[in-house]
Amino acid sequence: MTADVPPRTTARATDRPGDTSPFALGLLLRRAHWRAAAVMGEALRPLGIELRHFAVLIVLVDRGPTVQRDLAAETGSDKAGIMRIVDDLESKGLAVRKAVPGDRRARAVEITPRGIELFDAAHVLAAPLSERLVADLAPGDPEQLVDLLTRFVYPADRTA
Repeated sequence: MTADVPPRTTARATDRPGDTSPFALGLLLRRAHWRAAAVMGEALRPLGIELRHFAVLIVLVDRGPTVQRDLAAETGSDKAGIMRIVDDLESKGLAVRKAVPGDRRARAVEITPRGIELFDAAHVLAAPLSERLVADLAPGDPEQLVDLLTRFVYPADRTA
């Protein structure tokens, strides 16, 4: 049986600093996400919403009224999950569902004035926490980190 197992040619993923496995970047990004999500969740808690709610509000502020299937795609939610999130936002008066002209079944979700107020308040609460998130980095590093992550998430069109 051991003869069928190829010899180990790369490091095993350990999820520790210095990991050189092919999974190292993904594992590091996962930990970075957990840390950032915890900090941003702390900012949203006093407002009575969670990061999943705020993710939808971001899309609504950016795009305007958006059908639920597009909200699901933009936030990485499934159909049932996005319905629960929109239900929560509606019950808090932060968003409303409206009929889509020409499509009897589709409903567009729209942010309310109260939702805009909460969205703006979240930014005020998040500012000091965001600064704390990068406090251990050297001057210029936070900007470089944002630049690198932006290029990583939104790669240039490779076909040109």
